[in-house]
Amino acid sequence: MSAVRGVAQAASKLRIGIIGAGGNTKLHHIPKLQAIPGVEVVAIANRTAESAAKAGEPFGITKATGNWRDIIDDTAIDAVVIGTWPYLHRTLVLEAFRAGKHVLTEARLAMNAAEARELYQESLRHPHLVTQVVPSPITFRYDATIQDIIRQGTLGDLIYVEVKGLSGTFADPEGSKLTWRTDMRYSGLNIGVMGIFYEPLQRWLGEALSVSAKAKFVVKVRTDGETGEPVAVRIPDHIDILADLAIGAQAHFVFSSVIGAVPGQLKGYTLYGKEGTLHLDLDAGKLLLGLKSEGGHLKEVSIESEKSGAWRVEEEFVGAIRGTEKIQRTTFEQGVRYMEFTEAVTRSFQSGCTVRLPLVS
Repeated sequence: MSAVRGVAQAASKLRIGIIGAGGNTKLHHIPKLQAIPGVEVVAIANRTAESAAKAGEPFGITKATGNWRDIIDDTAIDAVVIGTWPYLHRTLVLEAFRAGKHVLTEARLAMNAAEARELYQESLRHPHLVTQVVPSPITFRYDATIQDIIRQGTLGDLIYVEVKGLSGTFADPEGSKLTWRTDMRYSGLNIGVMGIFYEPLQRWLGEALSVSAKAKFVVKVRTDGETGEPVAVRIPDHIDILADLAIGAQAHFVFSSVIGAVPGQLKGYTLYGKEGTLHLDLDAGKLLLGLKSEGGHLKEVSIESEKSGAWRVEEEFVGAIRGTEKIQRTTFEQGVRYMEFTEAVTRSFQSGCTVRLPLVS
């Protein structure tokens, strides 16, 4: 972004349009954008004008439409927040670029790696426009502390990383309804919470170099909520992934929405090094460290207040538009890397083969 444009944006009111007012948009994006001085959320587009009006009512937003083009084509709108499911991300981002609008889009960035690469390459052709993907927030509080521990070499060379994302609930009965997360038509190759958990690992350790995955389809048929017809499920509800990380460690991920009565932690990370083990228990909200030099006993790590991260997605987006900061979480380039991992997982369990990264398109 040029300095002149940044100053101009900072001096004038920033007008933002919403396309897709889902849960995250109503919980975070709209109220937190409205709390920023000089920012106005002027319009909402949803599937219907009625649902858009209903979403806008608690926030005093009266301009509502059932057509996303009304937002894109409104020359008074400077930026768009895309809160739709992934199936519309490519279309909406490209149209926003065409209309000269900044873009904040919900994760995941796209349906697959090819779409993600296309959006990133197109963003490079519009360097004056700010682009951001809503980041995975599950480790914000711990990120800086974990990065410090790794950077200082406290754990020594990493050997093994374990990642768990379990629902702790038994499988739904056959015939339960499809949701967008279980419907490949809307979510693409994104599998449950996999991307939400992989993204923080990228922040700490960098990329995976190879992926080998096995998947299970426990609930094989679900009901289409619109037609009432049975639909074969194409997104697995249980998956195990082995990966080699560029940092030198081997990683094991397990994600499941179909196993209940789990005797232990449901969600978290464990990093095993030659000199220590770091364990993040997301269920209990604790970061634990066990050092070889201290007998290997896990002790809770205190999170210093100045290093405790928090959600500030909307502030970062507006700050980048105004030229006062750069997008850190999450850039389109980072979004491409996690979409390549996502696609590699699908390619692996479908083929039964190990898939190397980065992908060869």
